Amino acid sequence: MRALRILLVMDAAVLFLLGFVPGFAYLGIVDRRIAMPRHTTPRVRVPLGSVGIAGVQTGVYPAETPGGWQVIGRTPLQPFDPARDDPFLMKAGDAVQFYPIARDEYDRLVPDSHHLPAAAAARRSGLRGIV
Repeated sequence: MRALRILLVMDAAVLFLLGFVPGFAYLGIVDRRIAMPRHTTPRVRVPLGSVGIAGVQTGVYPAETPGGWQVIGRTPLQPFDPARDDPFLMKAGDAVQFYPIARDEYDRLVPDSHHLPAAAAARRSGLRGIV
């Protein structure tokens, strides 16, 4: 896992596109030494903020959704928030840099909605009938 962290920290990834669900960031291309296949059977729930690898791409989950990527970490940042003036934190073409942070910093930075079940987080943001 340490080698994986070092390789992800070294290079900025380019955001290719947003899709799958609003704000899901498709980034690449990761070093082939850390490339991983998708899960054969996707998980029913992948937590908001999860960072995963599938093939040579990295993805950031903007909501709790099903997913088949290999989860390697989490970010306290909220990639999609319909309550913001610009709901999308990242745009196609952005360079995204991953780096490790201490657990106490993660806990300080993570919004309260990260700790809520998906339906409650959606209600808090004003969304209805999406989750």
